[in-house]
Amino acid sequence: MSAPRTYRKDTSAAPRGYSSWEAAGLVWLGEAEAKGGARVAEVLDVDLDHIDLVQYDPAPAKTTHADELGAALATTHAEGAPAFGSPPARWPGHGFVGPAESPIPMPLEPTSTWGEFYAEQRIRDLLRTGRSQGLWEQESDLFDRVADRVASGEFDDGRPPARLHGDLWAGNVLWTAEGAVLIDPAAHGGHAETDLAMLLLFRAPHIARIIAAYDEAAPLSDGWEGRVALHQLHPVMLHAVLFGGGYVTQAVEMARRYA
Repeated sequence: MSAPRTYRKDTSAAPRGYSSWEAAGLVWLGEAEAKGGARVAEVLDVDLDHIDLVQYDPAPAKTTHADELGAALATTHAEGAPAFGSPPARWPGHGFVGPAESPIPMPLEPTSTWGEFYAEQRIRDLLRTGRSQGLWEQESDLFDRVADRVASGEFDDGRPPARLHGDLWAGNVLWTAEGAVLIDPAAHGGHAETDLAMLLLFRAPHIARIIAAYDEAAPLSDGWEGRVALHQLHPVMLHAVLFGGGYVTQAVEMARRYA
């Protein structure tokens, strides 16, 4: 059998350790594949300024592949994590999220409840970053009220931490002739609805099929549709911090739904 073709991702402009962080996430997510979990890009080599992955040939997304992804993602999530906010195995400290050339630190502190984790390490963390850039100065109380509700446990459902991709927007699902391959994770322990909300935010192909297959494999908690925008609040705040523009207003509109 011939050796796989290699795709080299240049991480020379990223903070030191970024390539190892990404590799740790891919390996951790890949541990679920043997049990039917989602397929992830295979790591071939890691160095300070790059990460080498298997090169995959893109192909149009098929409905059957969407069904397979939904069920497989449920299996990956079910592999679990030690805590909400825990990093992938073999990775100490905080992670990174955002474009490889200019990612920002992503807090990863193991926490006993999802509400406390999401309120402090996601909403309030990005609120502080946004404030430093002059964003949301008039709406700070709004985001704090949302964080208070989330931290109280009002949106917790008692489910254990899921093994999340963590940045599962449509562009991080590579469709091939054999099915979906997940790339560019920000892997951590969190709530399963977060990955699904990301797929919905930027409308992955055949998203309804993905969600339906997931729900069949691992039934979603009652009222999950009403929490989608809450899980989307963090990525929209992140986009506001990174890119500004309409994301700043969109984050405020989302926060008002939960204040």
